[in-house]
Amino acid sequence: MLKRAKKYYSNSEFTRNVVTLMTGTTIAQAIPIAISPILTRIYTPDDFGVLALFMAITAITGAISNAKYEQAIILPKNNNNSINILVLGIAISFLFSLFLLIIVVIFDEKIAILLGNIKIKNWLYFVPISTLFLGIFNSLNFYNIRHKKFKNIAKSQVTKSTSLAITQIGIGFFKNGPFGLILGQIMSYLSGNYMLFKTLKNTENYKKVINNNDIKKLSKKYKKFPFFSLPSVFLNVINLNLMNILISSFFSVTTLGFFSLTQRIIGIPSRVIGNSLSQVYFQKATQEYHNTGKTYRVFIKTLKKLVIIGFPIFLILFFIAEPTFAFVFGEKWRIAGTYAKILVPFAFIRFVSSSLSNTIDVHQVQQVGLIINLILLLTVIISFYFAKIFNISFIHLLLFYSVILSIEYIIFIYLYFIISKSKK
Repeated sequence: MLKRAKKYYSNSEFTRNVVTLMTGTTIAQAIPIAISPILTRIYTPDDFGVLALFMAITAITGAISNAKYEQAIILPKNNNNSINILVLGIAISFLFSLFLLIIVVIFDEKIAILLGNIKIKNWLYFVPISTLFLGIFNSLNFYNIRHKKFKNIAKSQVTKSTSLAITQIGIGFFKNGPFGLILGQIMSYLSGNYMLFKTLKNTENYKKVINNNDIKKLSKKYKKFPFFSLPSVFLNVINLNLMNILISSFFSVTTLGFFSLTQRIIGIPSRVIGNSLSQVYFQKATQEYHNTGKTYRVFIKTLKKLVIIGFPIFLILFFIAEPTFAFVFGEKWRIAGTYAKILVPFAFIRFVSSSLSNTIDVHQVQQVGLIINLILLLTVIISFYFAKIFNISFIHLLLFYSVILSIEYIIFIYLYFIISKSKK
């Protein structure tokens, strides 16, 4: 009986880790959602549009700030090596943020004009610091995943959301404009880093194992990450955020404000469930890959969980989107609910596909991810090109975008499945 219980406990580790992350992430996501009706009444759609543009920029810069070495932290068998990779990633992030600051000081106005929104000019100076905090957060997050400190990750998510909410509401009541929204994002990363740093701090003699020669060797050993993962992730994050930049340029910052709320709401399942499953899947898939040279079993298991959990959630969201947006956020936000209804089917498919995309990193075939993200980037650019040429409305653009990318993401899921079956 004792052996059976022990075996069950071991087998359920995946589920327990996912539940731990989901609990923290659910609370973390519940906080900004709970305050959204307040924010939509003290900030304007234009303010949300500026925030969306700012976050699009920092999402792009933050995603590449570590040269993607943070994803290599989880791979070495030797923990000393993982610490040296962590230091490497953070050092690169510092240098990259300094470079961004120089660029902003010299070209702030030109960048704002290029983005099609002069209002973003003054907020560009917050990009380097936000990029640095985000880069550190990404590195510490993967270090916590490596050590299965999922409780710390969950706590950091809650801490981030709490500081975000306090800052955005507090400043919003006393100061007009997007300042409170932007500062809230920066404060959230800073507080999240504090929680995640505890795992490294509690690692015995972590400072003594840091070695410049080891860092150089490891940077060469895992060079596929900057050579293939970096451009791949850069393209991916461009795909996810280029639309915000193009909406501001091709349509208006107000339209972007409505669309940003749409993204915030329909992205909840991915942030709460998808990210949790993805992080645990990465750790378990790496373990299976070391043992068997494949990731097929954990891939199928995770795929089933994603579909079973995600389908009913997105189905309900499809039917209640429009009236819910109008009731919760105010009648002027109903159009955001219309956008949500159009994008829900695609959001579900991406929810499944994105959570399984770590298969590429585990099998170290980053060149495949590079091709995938190049395809996605071309799809976004072509969609907006045709919208401009044929004077297509924003709603019709969303319909086209949703259908085409849904087909592409289904193909990507099948591709990840094929990779999971391939041997080391």
